[in-house]
Amino acid sequence: MPETILIVDDEQRIIDLAQMYLEQEGYVVESSTDGAEAYTKIRQNPPGLIVLDLMLPGMDGLEICRRVRAESDVPIIMLTARSDDIDKIVGLELGADDYLTKPFNPRELVARVKAILRRGNMVDKRQHDHAGVITIGNLSIDPERRSVKVDGQPIDLRMKEFDLLVTLARDPGLVFSREKLLEVVWGYDFAGETRTVDVHIAHLRHKLDGMTATIETVWGVGYKLEG
Repeated sequence: MPETILIVDDEQRIIDLAQMYLEQEGYVVESSTDGAEAYTKIRQNPPGLIVLDLMLPGMDGLEICRRVRAESDVPIIMLTARSDDIDKIVGLELGADDYLTKPFNPRELVARVKAILRRGNMVDKRQHDHAGVITIGNLSIDPERRSVKVDGQPIDLRMKEFDLLVTLARDPGLVFSREKLLEVVWGYDFAGETRTVDVHIAHLRHKLDGMTATIETVWGVGYKLEG
């Protein structure tokens, strides 16, 4: 059954363009030009992925992102103005999976949608195939149950935070470049925005405060988990 993509943007021309390209790839596309209406749609019929503009009437995109993340891990791609770097950072901190700046190439949007959805399916399969609990110091990760504990205490991680931690923990000591983490965790097979990785690493360090293992920065290269 094809995935449903919800496009939320107050510019109908952007919705029409994105919808045309996504439907050509076999996706079912729904849309909304109003933030409050979009949030109601999300709650009534959760889509497979949300393409979400930040500047919206009724309820802005950041508030929608915050509310959605309190309830589910549905992937979110933000749409931002080219100069709104602070909005990109805030959106990622609220749990968005990725962002595109306007104006954007609709082919890139399709590629990112495919990558995120494909990655979700690959992660589910790989974690089922490698379901053993990973233990590094006082850190315990159960991939099949998607649970993390530090000193026996459960830690609440978002979907991409969990996937990122599992990737690092499966090969402790191995240095992953930001580009490799984008490829493995987000499914990108093209150059992406490495800031996404940095923000998620910062979240992990904060949430996993107290674990004996450390997520270390290898300057000029990327990150590794040391036990």
